[in-house]
Amino acid sequence: MIFRCLPVLLFAAGPAFAGSGISFNYDVRPILSANCIGCHGPDEEERGGDFRVDTFEGATELRDGAAGIVPGDPDSSEVMKRITSDDPEFRMPPADHGHSLNDKQIGILRKWIQEGAEYETHWAFVPPVMPEVPEVEDAGRVRSPIDAFVATRLRTLGLQLSADADPRILVRRVALDLTGLPPSAEMVDRFATDPSDRNFEQIVDELLASPAYGERWAAVWLDVARYADTIGYAVDGHRDIWPWRDWVIDAYNRNLPFDRFTIEQLAGDLLPDATESQILATAFHRNTPSNTEGGTNDEEFRTIAVKDRAGVTFNAWMGVTMRCAECHTHKYDPISHTEYYAFLDFFNQTADRDAQDDSPHMQWKAQDGKTRKVPVMVALPESKRRETHINIRGNFMQLGDRVTAGVPEAFNPFPEDLPRNRLGVAKWLMADDNPLTARVTVNRFWGRLFGLGIVETEEDFGIQGTLPSHPELLDWLALRFRDSGWDQKALLKTIVLSSTYRQSSVADSERLEKDPRNQFLSRGSRFRLSAEMVRDQALAVSGLLDRKLHGPPVYPPNPIKEFVAAFTAPVVWKESAGGDRYRRAIYTYMRRTQPHPLFDTFDTATREVTSLRRFRTNTPLQSFMTLNDPAFIEAAQALAVEMLRNGDDDASRIAYGYRRVMLRDASREQIETFAGLLDDTLAEYRASPETAKKMAGAFGRDGIAPPPDDATVAAFAVVANVMLNLDGFLTKS
Repeated sequence: MIFRCLPVLLFAAGPAFAGSGISFNYDVRPILSANCIGCHGPDEEERGGDFRVDTFEGATELRDGAAGIVPGDPDSSEVMKRITSDDPEFRMPPADHGHSLNDKQIGILRKWIQEGAEYETHWAFVPPVMPEVPEVEDAGRVRSPIDAFVATRLRTLGLQLSADADPRILVRRVALDLTGLPPSAEMVDRFATDPSDRNFEQIVDELLASPAYGERWAAVWLDVARYADTIGYAVDGHRDIWPWRDWVIDAYNRNLPFDRFTIEQLAGDLLPDATESQILATAFHRNTPSNTEGGTNDEEFRTIAVKDRAGVTFNAWMGVTMRCAECHTHKYDPISHTEYYAFLDFFNQTADRDAQDDSPHMQWKAQDGKTRKVPVMVALPESKRRETHINIRGNFMQLGDRVTAGVPEAFNPFPEDLPRNRLGVAKWLMADDNPLTARVTVNRFWGRLFGLGIVETEEDFGIQGTLPSHPELLDWLALRFRDSGWDQKALLKTIVLSSTYRQSSVADSERLEKDPRNQFLSRGSRFRLSAEMVRDQALAVSGLLDRKLHGPPVYPPNPIKEFVAAFTAPVVWKESAGGDRYRRAIYTYMRRTQPHPLFDTFDTATREVTSLRRFRTNTPLQSFMTLNDPAFIEAAQALAVEMLRNGDDDASRIAYGYRRVMLRDASREQIETFAGLLDDTLAEYRASPETAKKMAGAFGRDGIAPPPDDATVAAFAVVANVMLNLDGFLTKS
């Protein structure tokens, strides 16, 4: 009998409420998943020794008179003999796989077998049940059931919730989170004067009602939808799909319930008497990259597009990486090779670019008065229904058995009364017995607010994903979201009104030691702003931001002036003029193969594939961007003019600029430091008039008495530029 294991990445699972015994899901499964299931899991073709450890039946089956696991008897279990052997040829995992089990892991497996080797369904595949809200001793800090769950978990670490953040910091935090923009000075002062729960709730309602709310949260969904203004691949040609982007913004602003948000995007064309808006919504799956390069096989890339749609749907709503089963049965999650193609059949019945012509589209009269062809989903008539076959090893030219539309058996069943098409899939995803959609969705919102999801691997709720740090809280949020009618604004409001969200981000040594990554929410989260917010916030505080909604993509200054693509003429980046130069980042032209360098440097998604979360990096290039990118230079120039307009002397002008940027007063030491920088820089610019003129920019200086010279404006622009580069400005705390 041969036991072989593939090397897979260990993941950081948070401590759970497992009690005194061993929990399979929280203690055992992570060990098996990271070390054994790759070779001894669902994939029958790659299974070593025909032994599987992912099921009780497979693990306990007798083979040659021995069983891998003998419940209650670890010493007779072949698994224990293998993982404790001193013989490198016999020991598991194999030495050449580069990892091994440590004593603690071996002890957990021994105790688990001793206790009966009980298996459990993976936690995420079990429908959530509304948990009982725990009672908390420090009830004064509990504003919401969220706080009760978090405080209960913190108590096991010997910690408690931190005090509320400073009012000015808190109102900035919630404005950035809900709208992606800083709050007005009036809103900050209003809350600082009256930091009551009633006033905070009123501010939250104002922010949720702002048109900027839809732009902020649409940007998150565009990552999921892999939205771009180009088609991808080598040619990466233009695609008019921005009207769908505007549909998403409007959907958030009108608080379209998430079930309708889902149904219209996946199957709006299949709804009875579908409206133009519902058909436009289906452009969600026309965001798929498309290869129009000469000489390509149309059926190959049509098949790739269909696979992309099926995989994105499962990943975005179910949080499971279904595409792993394209070539073989999933190695970790319960999705067979056959089930993958059965699910694919739902998406294979749509008109596509079967030849070198345009995809199915609708005529869209845009706000600029032009009519555009927007690609949308169009269902094939029954007479043209395609046959779907298993692709052997994922090869579209090697067809296996025919399959018909269905969903993996491990998840909620597909209701008999639903049509076997995209509309049926959408309703299946939103069904009450679906264990994943609500969890995955609330976790995505949570991750954007706190920097870490309750399940850190937002894109993977499967067996290889991380365990939830607060499982009961996740289920409470999921069921509350579902029972609210899938109200997305209500979900956000519930979270941000909690004491957990309002905590100060200041951390003492004990919190840093016991909760170093703030996984258990012992304090407010502190992390760098997203790429979009980095730019939008600079434009906002400088007064340059143009808040016009909707419309074709715009072209702000870009150091890359020409894009060279294979087999086509170079594409020139023609900078926008007027207000379009200063519109929010969501409207910037998104070229898949070469995103705008500022956004790329700050970890935007390339949109070539679905992205359920972004990974933050820290590199020197980011500082170069915020110091030198034209958007930041122009913001500094505009802010300098505002500083000169709003003060009687250098100190008051510096104080005004700092307050405008940081939304709080500068200390005397800070003002003195900036004044020193101003003096030194002013002397340099007066000695170099041409350089001063260039740095001063061309922004109007009306209303400034006496009229400042170029050197003065340039020196204040340098001061403003430094303010826009402060850590506190680029960070949400």
